[in-house]
Amino acid sequence: MARKNSRTRPARTDVARSKDDAPNAVWFKPVMFGFMLLGLAWIIVFYVSGSTLPIASLGAMNILVGFGIAFIGFLMTTRWR
Repeated sequence: MARKNSRTRPARTDVARSKDDAPNAVWFKPVMFGFMLLGLAWIIVFYVSGSTLPIASLGAMNILVGFGIAFIGFLMTTRWR
């Protein structure tokens, strides 16, 4: 009498992925890190230039612009898979 192998695996079922579970596009990670680095560079240029660059008419608001650009990158990390 043949014994049934108790270690057999059940048949593999392919589960359909929803659009939200799909991996990110190839461009997503470079854009995400690009926003973070651009925001950091904006702030560094503002401090090193003595408040004359990147946009002199904004004055101290250049810091907020830099943090805003970097914040977009950080928000993108929540969608990174």
